[in-house]
Amino acid sequence: MRQMTTPRHFDTLLTGARRLRAFRQGPADFLLRSVAEDLADRLSLVQRSFRQVAEIATPSDALREVLEARGLPRPVACESLPALAASRRAPVVVAPVEALPFAAGSLDLIVSALGLQLVDDLPGLFAQVRRALKPDGLFLAALLGGDTLAELREAFAVAESEVDGGLSPRVAPFADVRDIGALLQRAGFALPVTDSDRLTVRYGDVFALMRDLRAMGATNPLLARRRVPLRRATLLRMAEVYHQRFSDPDGRIRATFQVVTLSGWAPHESQQKPLRPGSAKARLADALNALEQSTGEKPGG
Repeated sequence: MRQMTTPRHFDTLLTGARRLRAFRQGPADFLLRSVAEDLADRLSLVQRSFRQVAEIATPSDALREVLEARGLPRPVACESLPALAASRRAPVVVAPVEALPFAAGSLDLIVSALGLQLVDDLPGLFAQVRRALKPDGLFLAALLGGDTLAELREAFAVAESEVDGGLSPRVAPFADVRDIGALLQRAGFALPVTDSDRLTVRYGDVFALMRDLRAMGATNPLLARRRVPLRRATLLRMAEVYHQRFSDPDGRIRATFQVVTLSGWAPHESQQKPLRPGSAKARLADALNALEQSTGEKPGG
C-alpha cells in the first residue's frame, strides 16, 4: 500500500538558523507580546483552573511570561532547537513541534503563539494536541493568517514580473481562518472556535519592515524560494511599488499582520451538545412575534 507523505513547504534548517540569529541580535517581539496579552485575556474569561500546561512553537518566553504574570502555572515549553532551549527560562523539552513528546491525556491546557504558521502538517499536529489533552482540556493558539504581508507580496510580484520576468515565492502560504476551523473539527475537537484580527503596523520605509521581519526570524522560509541573491534593481522596484500603493499621506507605509486565534476542547460528557434537528419546543416566528409564511408545499404534500 502506498504511504501518503505530507508536502513540505518550509526549510526547517533555515528557519532554525534564522531564529538563532534573531535571538542573538535581539528579537523584535512587539507583535508576539501583543498576541500573548490577547491569549491571556481570553484565558482569563475561562472559568477553569489549569494545572498541567504546555506551550508549543512559541518563538520565545513572551507567552510564558504573560501567563505567569496572570497567575497561571508555569508551562512546559516544547522547543525544537537545543541552542534556544538552553536560553529559555521555562521548563523545556527539546522536540520538533510536529512530534510532541507529551503523554496521552496528560495536559489540561496547550497554548501557542505565532509559531504554528510554519508547520507543514497542521492536521497531524492538531491530532497530537487533541491526544495529549485530558478530557475537557483546552487548546488555545494564535498564528498568522492568509492576509499577512499582503502588501509585501503584491509589491514583490509586480517588481519581479517587471524586472526578472517571473515570480519567486517570498512569503509563506499562511492558513485561511475557515480552513483552520475545519481542521480542528477533523482532529476531533469539541466546540471549535476561530476568529481573526488584522493589525496594521506603520514603517518609515519598506526596508525598516524587512529589518523587523529579519529580527523576528521571519524572512523567507520556503523550500521553493529562488536560490540566487535578490537583484538590487528588483529590490528598488519593489520598494517603489510598495510606497506607491501602500503609503499614507505622511509618507509612512502600512504592513498588515492577520492574527488567527483558535480554540477547541478535548471532548467530555459535561460539554454542551447541539440539539437534534426537529427537537425545538418553540417556533422562531413566535419568539420574534412575526407572521410565518409558507414557501410552498412540503415534499410529498
